[in-house]
Amino acid sequence: MSKKTLVLGASDNSSRYSYLAIQRLRNKGHEVVGIGKHTGTVDDVTIETTKQPVEELDTVTLYLNPLHQKEYYDYILSLKPKRIIFNPGAENEELKQLALQNNIQPMEACTLVLLSTGQY
Repeated sequence: MSKKTLVLGASDNSSRYSYLAIQRLRNKGHEVVGIGKHTGTVDDVTIETTKQPVEELDTVTLYLNPLHQKEYYDYILSLKPKRIIFNPGAENEELKQLALQNNIQPMEACTLVLLSTGQY
């Protein structure tokens, strides 16, 4: 089952975990929207630098440190995802609480591990 996923902190730098996440999400058949600091492309996913409208979003997976997440709080909540994955280094208690208040499941996990173990 495809889970539309927003990769926030997306990068076309192949040494970044967000790059690997985009590749592996696409390899598993998930639709991916990428937003990052710079435009670019990972396989068939175009990375945008502006907040994009996303319909029927299942997951936001964060590759931003908490200081850079603040500007996206309202945007993330407005998309009404089912869950937010806080990848290592992106843990953020404030956003976690906002997610819970908006009936969004926060998860402190690694997207790559979830994908490789079939738990995504």
